[in-house]
Amino acid sequence: MLTTIYALLFYGAAAVLVFGLGFRIWQYATTPAPLKIPTTPAPVTKGGVVLRLLREVVLFESLFKANKWIWVFGWLFHAALLVVLVRHLRYFIEPVWTVVALIQPIGVYAGFAMVAGLVGLWARRILVPRIRYISAPSDHLMLLLLIAIGASGLVMKYFVRTDIVALKAFFLGLLRFDWQPLPADPVLLVHLGLVALLMIIFPFSKLLHVPGLFFSPSRNQVDNPRERRHLADWAARLEQGEG
Repeated sequence: MLTTIYALLFYGAAAVLVFGLGFRIWQYATTPAPLKIPTTPAPVTKGGVVLRLLREVVLFESLFKANKWIWVFGWLFHAALLVVLVRHLRYFIEPVWTVVALIQPIGVYAGFAMVAGLVGLWARRILVPRIRYISAPSDHLMLLLLIAIGASGLVMKYFVRTDIVALKAFFLGLLRFDWQPLPADPVLLVHLGLVALLMIIFPFSKLLHVPGLFFSPSRNQVDNPRERRHLADWAARLEQGEG
């Protein structure tokens, strides 16, 4: 019964994540951008826009310029999260890729770094008056959820061990539609339940800044309003119809 419940839970969570994220990306891609509004100083070529987006994604350039200590916690969390996600790929692939195997020792420390970054970001929402003023309950709950996921994972690593062989068999069974028994460890069940919850609410939360960055007009537009008239697709069709 436990295996069935969690198998159906993860199938449902994965469906919500994939289709919800796909729908939101479609919304972003089809939303008109009638104005030329790149944040200056902005690139004047498409290649420059690509480099700008790359710096935003990898280095958080604008956040670094705005606030150094918030940048430290934000970059620490995101970089550590990436390492943790890559480390967890070992539960979904067989044989394990070499890069995933090599990153396993680093991934343990990345778990601590991820939680430390989240605690710093949460402290910012509590201790900085102007940030506390604009913080909604959902902002605190989202940070609490992420911290709980990271903390429960560390508890399993150092205090309450689980059968990772059986756990991997469970997830491989989900991918192959050949369900295998899920270990009934309480901490593991809490950890997996929180992960499934995150997957479900991700497409409807502020975490959508992940794909949203690529569709932000202030970041993805070339600064060439004098050289080329900016005309949204719907406006161009309207202009052609009137012509």
